[in-house]
Amino acid sequence: MARQQHRQEKQKGEFEQKTLEVSRVTRVVEGGKRFSFRAALVIGDLRGRVALGVAKGADVSLAIEKAAFRAKKDLFSVPLTKEGSISHEVRAKYGSAKVLLKPAAEGRGIVAGGAMRTVCALSGIRHVTGKILNSTNKINIARATIAALRQLRPSKEQTTKNK
Repeated sequence: MARQQHRQEKQKGEFEQKTLEVSRVTRVVEGGKRFSFRAALVIGDLRGRVALGVAKGADVSLAIEKAAFRAKKDLFSVPLTKEGSISHEVRAKYGSAKVLLKPAAEGRGIVAGGAMRTVCALSGIRHVTGKILNSTNKINIARATIAALRQLRPSKEQTTKNK
């Protein structure tokens, strides 16, 4: 009984999640205005899996719950080096947001701003240098960062180690 309960607790806490943005959105209907909430959050296991979820709900907690559910459906693996960095430089664009990610030396940490820092930290990357270009939109920056991480290919060391 205790073993099963421990297993369930571990599954619940499998992912770290960080809220990027919660905003109130309004739509105008014949009788007035209808309010709902949009939540954007990033989930990751700090070991190479990460995703972004965006959802709307009648209240904040419902929107966050739906966003977490959507993010879990969209998880993907990021190939990390044994030092906890990325193997090569990548650039990506989503909407008007452009991002640049470069590998960094051990001990450098995550040198990136805002949403990019959150995505990199939750994916398990410990040393990276990033630059956000053109945009201040948190959701587009997070999506561009995820697009950049999807472009990553394992280093030669990783591919020979797997064989």
